[in-house]
Amino acid sequence: MKRLLFLFFLAFLLVQTSFAQQTTPPFLKNPNQRWVDSVFNSLTADERIAQLIMVAAHGYPNNPSRVIIDTTFTNPRVVAKYIKEYKVGGVIFFQGGPVQQAQLTNYYQSISKVPLLVAMDSEWGLAMRLDSSVRFPYQMTMGAIQGNDELIYTMGKLLAAQKRRLGVHINFAPSVDVNNNANNPVINFRSFGENPQKVYEKSYAYMKGMQDGGILSSLKHFPGHGDTGVDSHYDLPVIPHNRARLDSVELYPFRKLIEQGADGIMMAHLAIPVLDTAKNVPSTLSKPIVTGLLRDQLKFNGLIYSDAMNMKGLTKYFPNGLGDAKGLEAGMDVLEFSPNVPAAIAEIKKAVAEGRISQAEIDARVKKVLAAKAWVGLDKFTPIKTQNLIEDINDKQSELINRQLTENALTVLKNNDNVLPIKDLDKVSIASISLTDAPAITTVTKDGVIALGTRNETAFTGELTTFQKTLSLYANIDHYVIHPKTPDSLQGSIRAALKSYDIVLVGAHLNNIRPGTNYGITPTTAAWVKELAANGNSVITVFGNAYALNKLQDIGKAKGLVMAYQLTPFTEELSAQLIFGAIPAKGKLPVSVNTQFPYGAGIETPAIGRLKYTIPEEVGLDSKWLSFKIDSIANNAIALKAAPSMVVQLAKDGKVFYRKSYGTLIPNEGATNSPSLGIGGLYDFASVTKIAASTLALAKLHSEGKFNLDGTMKDYLPFLKKSNKADLVWRQVLTHQAGLKAFINFWRDCRKPNGKWKPRTFRWGKEAHGAYTVQITDSLWLHKKYHNKLFASLKNSALNEKKEYVYSDLSFMLYPQVVKNLTGIEFEEYLKSNVYRKIGANSLTFNPLRFNKLSQIAPTERDTFFRQTLVHGRVHDEAAAMLNGVSGHAGLFGNANDLMKVTQLFLQKGSYGGESFISEKTMNEFTRYQFPESRRGIGFDKPSRVYNGNAPKSASPQSYGHTGFTGIMIWNDPAYSLNYVFLSNRVYPTRDNNKLSSLNVRTAIMQVVYDGLGIK
Repeated sequence: MKRLLFLFFLAFLLVQTSFAQQTTPPFLKNPNQRWVDSVFNSLTADERIAQLIMVAAHGYPNNPSRVIIDTTFTNPRVVAKYIKEYKVGGVIFFQGGPVQQAQLTNYYQSISKVPLLVAMDSEWGLAMRLDSSVRFPYQMTMGAIQGNDELIYTMGKLLAAQKRRLGVHINFAPSVDVNNNANNPVINFRSFGENPQKVYEKSYAYMKGMQDGGILSSLKHFPGHGDTGVDSHYDLPVIPHNRARLDSVELYPFRKLIEQGADGIMMAHLAIPVLDTAKNVPSTLSKPIVTGLLRDQLKFNGLIYSDAMNMKGLTKYFPNGLGDAKGLEAGMDVLEFSPNVPAAIAEIKKAVAEGRISQAEIDARVKKVLAAKAWVGLDKFTPIKTQNLIEDINDKQSELINRQLTENALTVLKNNDNVLPIKDLDKVSIASISLTDAPAITTVTKDGVIALGTRNETAFTGELTTFQKTLSLYANIDHYVIHPKTPDSLQGSIRAALKSYDIVLVGAHLNNIRPGTNYGITPTTAAWVKELAANGNSVITVFGNAYALNKLQDIGKAKGLVMAYQLTPFTEELSAQLIFGAIPAKGKLPVSVNTQFPYGAGIETPAIGRLKYTIPEEVGLDSKWLSFKIDSIANNAIALKAAPSMVVQLAKDGKVFYRKSYGTLIPNEGATNSPSLGIGGLYDFASVTKIAASTLALAKLHSEGKFNLDGTMKDYLPFLKKSNKADLVWRQVLTHQAGLKAFINFWRDCRKPNGKWKPRTFRWGKEAHGAYTVQITDSLWLHKKYHNKLFASLKNSALNEKKEYVYSDLSFMLYPQVVKNLTGIEFEEYLKSNVYRKIGANSLTFNPLRFNKLSQIAPTERDTFFRQTLVHGRVHDEAAAMLNGVSGHAGLFGNANDLMKVTQLFLQKGSYGGESFISEKTMNEFTRYQFPESRRGIGFDKPSRVYNGNAPKSASPQSYGHTGFTGIMIWNDPAYSLNYVFLSNRVYPTRDNNKLSSLNVRTAIMQVVYDGLGIK
């Protein structure tokens, strides 16, 4: 019965094959027949033969370290000779540089009687062959993508545009080999995987993208190179399978793609006894395979290309032009990489003379080649313009599709206890360790330790990888780097250190993807992976070939396992983002690794609402235009001394698309090259403290039912019961129209008429003395109980006659007391334990010198009237300084990225990182206009009802934010899901500098985004 079923299945497959649909390739539809006939009629018999030959060429690379191979027959003089004397029909370029290749192409085209078909073998983009160009993911990486093959189509179309810009007409891709042999030395990662249907679907997307982009494709390697253990570059592989197996696996994608209008197919150098019993005859030269199977049975009428005719799988048995003649006899159209053109033409002429191939067959193929040339525009050939060539072929859309392809491919294979995405950042200690094979130049202290800006500065030897740098955007992480030359003593220290962490994020950076090199796995990497996996607290990300999993002993014991498929900046960045839940995990293994990791394995993990980091194109903006506009505003502001330094960070839909710092740390201080503070520098937020600290805390308490906006000040501040502020309603207080004075110069009240400090106020000195313990500067100290007098002064201050809008700091000074009265927790600790640490906003702090070096903090003012020194690392606001640096109106410091986590929490209606901190109802209440006559929300500023420049011109009425005296601005626009953070220290060296406002720098930068999105 089984035998009958098998025979029935075999007969079914044969019938399906015999009656394959015939679909005309695009280049044969409505060709420029007049041009084809005219050119054809101008050719001699020998020149017609030469039109079927494609010779190899190299463009000299920009990087001299790139090796140029086979210089004997790819030397430009030799190539030029073949073109001028023999009239070959095309060239295939290999290693080189874009401009040099374009220049050579122009030269070769100028000396050719008939325009040349120019080809490249660029399966994963131009960077497969050229420096200074785009590298797309390997096909196996894309094989992991589930149900989003339009990304592959887009990649194919973008690659086509790059090739056309470079003067290239054919891409010898995609590889439609079904790779089901883990040890395949030549296909392997070049395949979409082991599932024939998926290989077909993804190959079709790639092929169609290139066709729609106006270039020719070439499916390879017919009839299927996916189950070989021999590299046909060096010998002739044998495929031992029966016909049923070939039809159901190897031939399946080819057959389906032919039905979809495939325009080119490349033959492989394979011996396949079931299709041709002739001994040592590669499929390239087999008439039963090329003509009998591909032409007659599968009905393919596009161009059939040879694989490189210099490969040992062919030349071992058919040297010196014999293979070229045999190839045409077998039915091929184009002989690619023919190493000896004179010998090839001579052998082909001999075959024609002996009747092994007819002149009519030659002529028909030449006309087909000419039709392809017309289709790619060679009937109207114009030389390549080399100006801006490198810039043009490195377009940002290609970077975007690279990111999207990578993001959709990343595959989670282990997720014990749902360790991914990592949550509860306030409860876990995290380390990362990158295992690389390239030692970095290091500076090691006498203790064997160097500081890399980590939480406890105990990172060991090595430059941080892109993976680690991206991880640091999300949490406090201590980083370690191991390479083969890391001393054993240092490795021992790292082992001991790693025992103290709850989670260890491991990056296995494999710098080779081929099985012949053991996938780039060094003994050091293998040993560390085995050890770390067994520890039970590791999440391992493998930046390498999926098959490498089978070579990493005990990797399946890891708590979490992420397969990234290859080592690129995109896989490193996005794997880190996946680990923290900024993006979901969607990928599935496209091949079977072993029983533990079979085909289709992959665990989906969710995105949990953390910031994602990307490029402007992902949110519909143009990088070049955006950078030009923002750079112009920012650099002009720096040049005009509106501020010495600034940071701009922008996000849309939770995607950070712009992060850049400008200016220097302390300009004009005698240093010839003052360092930049950088994107991670800390700034004094000034009044943005009101939002990022006070309003945040009150909103959280309000959503928990602990704070009533319509209650009175005495309800939460009993010391105000007998004051004129007792019955002020919080809703009016928080909108600055309860009648409170704008501010009180508390420090001035401490001076006598002669300028000396009053008793029990301030004292000058190098150290604290007695009751003078509140440090204001290095040499100025405040009496430890003076805050009581400050609050008494605030309590007794007069109210304005009218309850109208007057921006006031006074109530915000009291919110730390409100929070403590309601929670029993000090203000700063409440914020850190209930929000900041949980969302990974760990740079946000009061009194930052406790945790940061001075060089990490922007200086503020050279105070010449109160503190008599440069204010640097301590709060700029005088009243906040007198409150020991902790107040609800000023005093918070941090970097742009962590501040944006707070503002994104607001934009996401109170949620971030999978946790709800504030109810949506509360957020809606706090961010709406409160009174018809006021532009204020609760704590938040909002666009003026009559435009006055406090917000970008195009900001929606739903938008809200705040500014800070030191030059800070935050602004959210829920209508367009925009999030903006601007940091600067415009008060350096003096607060009298108002250029930042007069130039509208802050609002102008955000307006650029509105303009770019077409929002009026």
